[in-house]
Amino acid sequence: MGIQDMELLAIGVVVILFMAVLKQFGILEPISSFEDSSDSDLELSTVRHQPEGLDQLQAQTKFTRKELQSLYRGFKNECPSGLVDEETFKSIYSQFFPQGDASTYAHFLFNAFDLDRNGSIRFEDFVIGLSVLLRGSVTEKLNWAFNLYDINKDGYITKEEMLAIMKSIYDMMGRYTYPCVRDEAPSEHVDKFFQKMDRNRDGVVTIEEFIETCQKDENIMNSMQLFENVI
Repeated sequence: MGIQDMELLAIGVVVILFMAVLKQFGILEPISSFEDSSDSDLELSTVRHQPEGLDQLQAQTKFTRKELQSLYRGFKNECPSGLVDEETFKSIYSQFFPQGDASTYAHFLFNAFDLDRNGSIRFEDFVIGLSVLLRGSVTEKLNWAFNLYDINKDGYITKEEMLAIMKSIYDMMGRYTYPCVRDEAPSEHVDKFFQKMDRNRDGVVTIEEFIETCQKDENIMNSMQLFENVI
């Protein structure tokens, strides 16, 4: 995997890792295994966080009622408290990259799912983000990817932020790349790609610049379609 492929991972193919995590921990069970019973609404009696109602989440996402039931039951089984903290999230990710360091990338990805920035991922956060990645329009997916790169959430991507994401991917997967990526390669590639995105040369990339550049890149556009209808 070359550095260009790493970039696609950060923009679009990130979802394959998240799907692997879901399947590994039983969060994606066959939908047919759950009956649409009277007690299927999103209710928990002994949890730290009780999610929004099923009807409301169905309106907020592009999942069906049965898909939400499947996702929730798996989430409840693995996260009885109704919340996933960052350390748990990192621990899950580290199991997929035992010879790399996935902690920094997992931190960035966690923040992209933690919509209200309170240090934990609720079921609502999880399912809304998953809906965008799997069922969202190209623009919605690119907005989500922009939020991943915008580390400090100020509405702009700096070269330093883009480099931090790229280095975190290299830390996570660098040992598996072929040919091996030189230490300076991520910085060189970010310089080139950032220059392409920063159209007005003001030192930051706006959401408009990000979306416009990505939409003109055939590889990125193809990656946006890879995981539609996974569930």
